[in-house]
Amino acid sequence: MLSNLKKKAIIILMTYHIVTYGCQMNVHDSEKIAGVLKARGYSETDDPKNSDVVIFNTCCIRESAEARALGAIASFKGVKARRPDTVLIVVGCVPQKEDSFEKLQRDFKFVDIVLGTHNLTDFEKTFDEYSASKNRFTEIIPKALNLKENASYRTSGANAWVNIMYGCNNFCTYCIVPYVRGRERSRAPEEIIDEVTACVADGYREITLLGQNVNSYGVGLDVNINFAALLRKICEIPGDYRIKFMTSNPKDLTDGVIDCIAENRKLADYIHLPAQSGSTKILAAMNRRYTRESYLTLIGKIREKIPHCGLSSDFIAGFPGETDGDFQDTLSMVREVRFNNIYSFMFSRRRGTVAATLPDAIESAVKKQRVRELIALQREISSSIALECAGKSYRALIEREHGDMREGNPVALSDCGKMIFLEPTDEKYLHTFQNVFVTGNRSGRLVGRVGE
Repeated sequence: MLSNLKKKAIIILMTYHIVTYGCQMNVHDSEKIAGVLKARGYSETDDPKNSDVVIFNTCCIRESAEARALGAIASFKGVKARRPDTVLIVVGCVPQKEDSFEKLQRDFKFVDIVLGTHNLTDFEKTFDEYSASKNRFTEIIPKALNLKENASYRTSGANAWVNIMYGCNNFCTYCIVPYVRGRERSRAPEEIIDEVTACVADGYREITLLGQNVNSYGVGLDVNINFAALLRKICEIPGDYRIKFMTSNPKDLTDGVIDCIAENRKLADYIHLPAQSGSTKILAAMNRRYTRESYLTLIGKIREKIPHCGLSSDFIAGFPGETDGDFQDTLSMVREVRFNNIYSFMFSRRRGTVAATLPDAIESAVKKQRVRELIALQREISSSIALECAGKSYRALIEREHGDMREGNPVALSDCGKMIFLEPTDEKYLHTFQNVFVTGNRSGRLVGRVGE
């Protein structure tokens, strides 16, 4: 008899999978989306084709990035046909571009929800409405209406991302960001302080402040505050942690920020400072609003006030009109500064930007060769720096490898941006700051041990 059978509760586990493209801002946006889904009982899975909710958080900084995202989304048409109850969602920078949004509406009708960057804060409300009605929802708005922050399910180890501002007013001629992320808007300082305080209380040892141009912080606020003042306020929060930030436009990095880093141990001795080119002529064509000379003067100021500061940069090879001489200026800048590392890219035309209309395009083969030269030069410099580090000790946060690297092995992330691969390390050191002694290097990778 059924009445004699013991009733058993059937628990159906709902799952989600997020595919994230692009920058750290997108990574943090994905954490916010995950937070919404976690609060509704969903658990993360690494099996997108059998997930109940699949989200593509897209990037369109280059046409190749947009094409890659759209191709991945298109590949899920068959999944949707096989599992029609799967909720397929596309968010981020690609939908915010009007022509791409129209394409998603027209050619990707199997996608259930489409949201641009400006209304991503409405993800929670939109997801709930779709869950109740199953009515397809696609919308972008021309500009962000608020700076509401959703709770995040943080996924970056001991690091917590914290947005301090959004958008960009610079309109570099090659960049689509101002068109898809909007104009600069700053979060209220008290909101940032509260979020950082909560992160420290939750045990996060590294806080990375995010913005397309953090040095413009304060734009749009009623209170008189700049980025240096915000950093000083954050450093007053009690606890054992360090602060990093990205990204900085060289034209806006002030003496106040440099002094703040030099004076406060809670601020990492590390600055990512994208140069993009070593040629003043090309920098003007890019609308970067600084010169080769002013950039190098800024580097000199940083080296003087923060002698052990780690520096990284971005470079674009093959911008329209870039001569061999212009590119040699870039190589000589890299040699002179000796960055910890650089990120080098071939120029690619981006529809909707000024640079897409510029004459004197550089042949693809030339662009590829220039990128190869940049990479080879930086490898030489990185190997030289690694040799100089042997026998030295660094204060570092002990973490596990993550991101594109294999999970599990312990690494030390120094205050000045060096990654040191550790010998077998006691678990008690994880997520703590320790002195790490560099014993040598293997193929340019620093190796060391805790305790000296």
